[in-house]
Amino acid sequence: MKFEDFKLSNELLRNIKEIGYEQPTDIQIKSIPLIMEGKDVIGESATGSGKTLAFGTIIAEKIIPNHGIQALIITPTRELANQVKDSLKLISKHKNLNIAAIYGGVAIDPQINILRKAEVVVSTPGRLCDHLQRNTINLSKVNILVLDEADRMFEMGFIEDIEKIIRACPKERQNLFFSATISDNIRKLAQKYMNSPVKVSVNNLVDPEKLKQIYYNVSRNMKLSLLVYLLEHEKSGLVMVFCNTRRNVDFIAKNLQANKIKAIPIHGGLSQNKRNNTIELFNDAKVQVLVCTDVASRGLHIDNVSHIYNYDIPKNPKDYVHRIGRTARAGEEGKVINILSEEDHGNMSSILREYSFKIEKM
Repeated sequence: MKFEDFKLSNELLRNIKEIGYEQPTDIQIKSIPLIMEGKDVIGESATGSGKTLAFGTIIAEKIIPNHGIQALIITPTRELANQVKDSLKLISKHKNLNIAAIYGGVAIDPQINILRKAEVVVSTPGRLCDHLQRNTINLSKVNILVLDEADRMFEMGFIEDIEKIIRACPKERQNLFFSATISDNIRKLAQKYMNSPVKVSVNNLVDPEKLKQIYYNVSRNMKLSLLVYLLEHEKSGLVMVFCNTRRNVDFIAKNLQANKIKAIPIHGGLSQNKRNNTIELFNDAKVQVLVCTDVASRGLHIDNVSHIYNYDIPKNPKDYVHRIGRTARAGEEGKVINILSEEDHGNMSSILREYSFKIEKM
């Protein structure tokens, strides 16, 4: 199937090709025709599968410049809000829409000015609720509402904020919920607020032919030495090292830098500007190793990641799946290296009970 088969405008097709998309992904093939028909859609697919372009098509085609805020996209993190905004600008550049990214951690007054001219708003739930409380945003013309990474927002405790936002929008609108997994919370929300939604789903599991998963079992005080050794000797592209805590992220990044490894940390404790700059440096391959908490495992668009290191094994098996989903994309091969010590065994056992991954011992 080709993008031309979706009966999109010539301007939008030209933008899609200029961005570099050759063929539609599975989630795009299944969802775009339904979205363009105006149906409510629940889309289940992994991070990086092309969901932004899927809902971006209707925004690029239907939103009218200079007619107020008509599309609202809610995302769980500030980084994802920025990335969605940038993607939508590329997709809809033939219309030159005013697309605003709204999130906390930065001054609110400049956002108030931006919102006065916006036709599309991409926002985190908390900051949008702040604007609703201050009456600094007008949602009366919203006819497209998107929840992006919906399951992640529920995990982060945003359910009340999301319902408040939905109730602030007009009842006559198109609803698009996208998520890596469809939980009971999402089903309940859909039943409450969506109009005869159509569910589309693509296989989220990692291709075992493309992704090799291994583990090392070492004492706790040998973890860092092993990580340094592997980073120095494994031939790799971009690398993500996952830790469970901000403290570990900072500790690991500092020690990798001391060993002349180009590493940079990212977690929720850093300022928004610092986080934005970090993602930009990593995406541009100016640093090779991104040391991160799970804030970086979901939603962010990061290409060319060849290796995932789990310095800490996550407590939630789903977080493990989201982490390893950062590599082995678009037909490329990838490798996951788990560095286990005694305190990680319980978490790894939970993952193996939940998923039938083949993880080879080294």
